[in-house]
Amino acid sequence: MREQEQKDQFGDKKLVVITGASSGLGRKTTAALLRSGQYHVIGAVRDLDKMEAVAELDGFAMDRFTPMQCELNSFDSVRKFCNDVKAFKKSKPIDRLICNAGVYQPSLPYPKWSADGHEQTMQINFLSHFLMISEFLEDMTKSSDPRITMVGSVTGNDNTVGGGGVYPIADLKELDGFKAGFKNPISMADGYGFIGAKAYKDSKLCLMMMANVLHAKYHKLTGIAFSSMYPGCIAESPLFREKRAWFRKYFPLFMKYITGGFVGEEEAGLRLFQVAHDPRCSKSGVYWGWNGGPREGRGSEALEKDGQISGSGGAGGGWDSIFENDQSGKVLDVELGFKLFQYATDITGAEWPKLKVVTSPCPTLKVIGAISKQMIEKEELQRMKERPGFNADGTPIKLTTAKKTKLVAQKVVGGVVGNTLGRVARFANKRLLGKLPEEALKGSFMDEKAETKEDKVSELVEAKAKPEIAEEAKPSDNKITVVEEAAVIFDAAGVYKSDTQLIEEAISRQVFSSSEKKDSQVAA
Repeated sequence: MREQEQKDQFGDKKLVVITGASSGLGRKTTAALLRSGQYHVIGAVRDLDKMEAVAELDGFAMDRFTPMQCELNSFDSVRKFCNDVKAFKKSKPIDRLICNAGVYQPSLPYPKWSADGHEQTMQINFLSHFLMISEFLEDMTKSSDPRITMVGSVTGNDNTVGGGGVYPIADLKELDGFKAGFKNPISMADGYGFIGAKAYKDSKLCLMMMANVLHAKYHKLTGIAFSSMYPGCIAESPLFREKRAWFRKYFPLFMKYITGGFVGEEEAGLRLFQVAHDPRCSKSGVYWGWNGGPREGRGSEALEKDGQISGSGGAGGGWDSIFENDQSGKVLDVELGFKLFQYATDITGAEWPKLKVVTSPCPTLKVIGAISKQMIEKEELQRMKERPGFNADGTPIKLTTAKKTKLVAQKVVGGVVGNTLGRVARFANKRLLGKLPEEALKGSFMDEKAETKEDKVSELVEAKAKPEIAEEAKPSDNKITVVEEAAVIFDAAGVYKSDTQLIEEAISRQVFSSSEKKDSQVAA
């Protein structure tokens, strides 16, 4: 029934969620996705009226496009959007999540704050997308080809001229601002003074780092491909709407004819579409780029080609110019990346699903696992009793009443089994396998356990018990003397101890001495 409803609603189309679908890169990417005829697109937008006008102007196929309101300036709005998507799609899994929306406010002399009290640029560009991913992650595991794509930037990657040669530089330092809660008046991830351009660059660095962290944490568990990409400098994009008029006029010309990093909105949209669509882009943990790197001394050649070159981020090159781009040391900083994940989780209140570890379908493993489960549980309870672990706050884990009861029951049963089948097994193990070599018992890099009072008592008990057992254990013809296990009392320490090891050795001597006697008689 559910499958039929899903087919009636979406047909065989893959389901895509993209933020910022009403303008710039998101608008062109949405158009490309719909033109392919293979996707149903949910567009997360702030202004539904604007989205409706854009969809009409661009001729969006409204039977395959669903705009939904989402204000990335508010975590409550993001959660509501995610719930609306889940209700709309029903049992259909999300196949693609494209984290595209962003703001750039380089001219601000002071920070602007979100509904949650965080600096706007970081919340809109990174934190709200981070929260959205946590909401959709588990659902996307049901897709046959799930992908989550972050739109990065050359400005967040400081191994390039655009990212490392133009102040301010993206740098999260030790994330002191995030660690302190990132609430007003803390406006920067590193905890220092606000710079609008740096807030944008830092947010892009966060997105690119998070693609790598999520790849490390969840790719093998979920099958989701996590990646980031840089489509090139879309110098004519509404992203620069807050820049001065002269900048908006001349910056595209500079990028197009001097640096070669310019790319138009249409081509940039096709590049983001490619990451969502191309089978080659199902690879996880990659930062996608196009062409080979901007050229210097372009001059008249650039004018003749209308600015097109073969260069990373530059226009031209086509579908097959895609490649796995290099990431900076900051983007690849795994330790800082995991701190970023934890701090962002605390700030957003994101709840990450507890995913089941993928298990082997091997039938033999299933049978053995079922048999050994109880034994493993017993051994683990015993281990926890002798050396308990610790809670998250550092306090020791205490055994519950139920676990204590279970331990007592297992001890009674284990005692009976251990004194019957266990003794035979240990006896056979010693004779067939022999003693452990001394090398196996030595060689610790840590100090060995100091001899305790109980160990000394044990040695004295063994010394007193050996003569009695040795006398009792004299071999007789073709008979095994049954030695009853007795508690040996050591009065000085008041300790009761059963020396089963000595009994087993006595039995062993009787069995094998009888066997040797028979062999000698036959030989004679």
